[in-house]
Order: sequence, then C-alpha cells, then structure tokens
Amino acid sequence: MPHFDRVIIADWSASGTRSPARPSPDAIWIGVTDASGTTTTYHRSRALAEAALSILLTGQDRVFLGFDFPMAYPVGFAARLTGEPRAQAVWRWLADHITDAPDNRNNRFDVAAAMNRATGGPFWGRPATLDLPDLPATKTADYTAIGLPERRHVETLIPRAQPVWKLYTTGAAGSQGLMGQPLIHRLSQRADTAIWPFEPPTKRITVAEVYPSILSAAVTADPAPIKDEAQVRLLSRAIFRAAPLLQTPAIAREEGWIYGAGNAAALLAALA
Repeated sequence: MPHFDRVIIADWSASGTRSPARPSPDAIWIGVTDASGTTTTYHRSRALAEAALSILLTGQDRVFLGFDFPMAYPVGFAARLTGEPRAQAVWRWLADHITDAPDNRNNRFDVAAAMNRATGGPFWGRPATLDLPDLPATKTADYTAIGLPERRHVETLIPRAQPVWKLYTTGAAGSQGLMGQPLIHRLSQRADTAIWPFEPPTKRITVAEVYPSILSAAVTADPAPIKDEAQVRLLSRAIFRAAPLLQTPAIAREEGWIYGAGNAAALLAALA
C-alpha cells in the first residue's frame, strides 16, 4: 500500500483577477505536510501557484497532490463532448480551449457556453452582466431530458458537494474544475505522475481530487482567521497521517472520485 512522504493540498481558485497582495479568502492556498511538519502558502494567481507546485514536486520522495476541484464529469459527458468516454480527453479538450492569463483573466464562461452547445446544456451559473444565451445564469437544465446525471456518484456520498455543472455563486466548484483541468492535463504528461483514480497510484506522484470540507468539524474548531488556510493545513496533515484511502467503485474511472469520500471519520481521527 502506498505511503506518501509529502502531502500537498491546493485550494484552487477560478478568479478572473489577481488576488489581493495581503493573504485573503477565496484565493489559492497550498498546504504541505511532511516529516518535518506543516506549512501553508498563499498565491495570488494560478500561474504563480503552478510554478510553486512545480518546485514542490521536485525530488525523489513519494508525493500526494490534492486539488479541491472536480477532475471529471458524470458518466456520458466525456464521450458526448470529445467522442471518448475518458476524463483524459476532457482535460485535453479544456487545455486546448481555456485561456488563462498571468493576471488570472480567463474565458471560462465562454468555454462553458460552447460546451453547452455541444452537449445539450448541463452547465449553469454566470454573472448577470455576461450576455451568454447558451449559459443560463440560474439552474434551468432538465437533466433527465439532457440525458446526463446531475451529480457524480461520489457526490451522493458527500451531499454538501455542489454539482460539477454549477459555475457561479456560493459553493460552486464547477469553475475551478474548468480552470484546473488544463493543469491536470499538464501534470498527466509527466512520466512520474499518476492521476488517481483514472490510473493506479503506482508512480512517485499521485494527484487526486479532494474536498477540504470533509474536515468541517476540525476546520470550524480551528482558530485560523482564514478558513481556506485552515483547510489546506488540516487536510494535508490528516492525509499524511492516515492510512491511504484508495478504494473506489468502477464508475470512478470515468467520473473521478473525491479522496476520502465515505471515510471522513478516518481523516478526522488522524488529526487527533
């Protein structure tokens, strides 16, 4: 069973502008735990955070790298968009279509509208000021009529997790998914990296989807003034200390999986 020498947790952001110079909520935070302890860092843009991660991934130790955004979509979506029933094909498609400037300017809502036109319209949520007829501002989709599930299987185990189709307003993780999956595509090209559960975690670096709110009880009790910082600090520590939680159902090979789903008690116990 794999053992991780270093655990890195990245709380991602889909922001269209650089985050404030002063450490702030709703930006990118990275937590790292290894045998020497736990550290956290703040990053004002995705480009700066990716550069920091590149440094953290150097070396020979076994690394777990977790991102708090969906890495795949409900069964059927990948084939409808790309012709291939594989999440990897969606990562590649998004890497080809998403633009992401050094100052965080991006085209995620335009890309979501294009994906809706191609797949029947599952995505929703955008600023009211954007005129995108193919991307509704509020949920209007009839998923039965579209022929796609509203939720991935893993999200039925974590009801608080928002559907991947939701791109805007409180709790939405869909935009982070659009902005993060091009990075997953780039990581998947590394010879030393496996993207779990789409491939077995047998390489030096294991990349996985995480849900920091799985530790909500511990985060709520933590005195840190910024919740995002507490989440990456506590989750990196819990995953480092706990036994690996790498069992998934077969559907996870297409839809992805949240590391630790159904095992929150084991992660909380690791913090005790």
